[in-house]
Amino acid sequence: MTGPARLAIMRIGIVILPDQRWAEAQRRWRQVDEWGFDHAWTYDHLGWRDLVDGPWFDSMATLTAAATVTSRIRLGTLVASPNFRHPAAFARQITTVDDVSDGRLLLGLGAGGIGFDSAVLGGETLPPRQRVDRFAEFTELLDLVLREDGTTWRGEWFAAVDARNNPGCVQQPRVPFVVAANGPRSMRLVARFGQGWVTTGTDADDVSGWWDTVSALSARMDRTLEEAGRDPATLDRYLSLDAAPVFSLSSAQFFADQVGRAADLGFTDVVTHWPRASSWYAGDEAILADVATRLLPELRG
Repeated sequence: MTGPARLAIMRIGIVILPDQRWAEAQRRWRQVDEWGFDHAWTYDHLGWRDLVDGPWFDSMATLTAAATVTSRIRLGTLVASPNFRHPAAFARQITTVDDVSDGRLLLGLGAGGIGFDSAVLGGETLPPRQRVDRFAEFTELLDLVLREDGTTWRGEWFAAVDARNNPGCVQQPRVPFVVAANGPRSMRLVARFGQGWVTTGTDADDVSGWWDTVSALSARMDRTLEEAGRDPATLDRYLSLDAAPVFSLSSAQFFADQVGRAADLGFTDVVTHWPRASSWYAGDEAILADVATRLLPELRG
């Protein structure tokens, strides 16, 4: 049994996929705010896996709308990538959502995978090394444009000429970056630019094996921070629980156990998903309600 003292340091977040019309989606965003979740996220894709043929909505417009129906919860992308974004244009959207939300935006960033997002614009699918090269440029330029007004910059993948950021973010010097990383190069980006690190672990046949991968990645992040001379206490650590072979909201007790294991590995934040009727993250909304109304208050003492 996982006790409240063990979990008290954890912050709990939830992903609401952008696959519902706003008439339904706004209820969910309001509800997670009222329940007391610490952060709520949506996917930043033009289409995702086998849901590409169903309804799908834009992430930044969704977060802007969510900001108007919530008051305290932090809002974020999990995760935005350079697959279809340019830092100079994206910075304007980021600044807008941060303003509308009164400084509640968290910016999850990742290298971008293969699939619909990498093909829909007609470009080539990049191998992993080139995707990380592009991600490094994307992150560096986005950091510059969000912090400085009038950025001129040229790299292999991106360029900007006198890119403006006025009036700048509500959160200064810019919104927090929560950088997705499993490999050594991306982890170095976390150490350099991230206020947070998010991981999904790596593929495994069972839950125990998945936790072994998470433990190994956590240790690698420790080494990366040490090599960079960065205090580990300055980095929030996010774990996406539903990358495991079993959905975290299979039961309230299973969720509590998973959160406890994350706490034992030094994670400060965990993220689950709003249950769907079928396919990805299929589950029962009643379990989510039980976790939210019974377990979350327990976590906060």
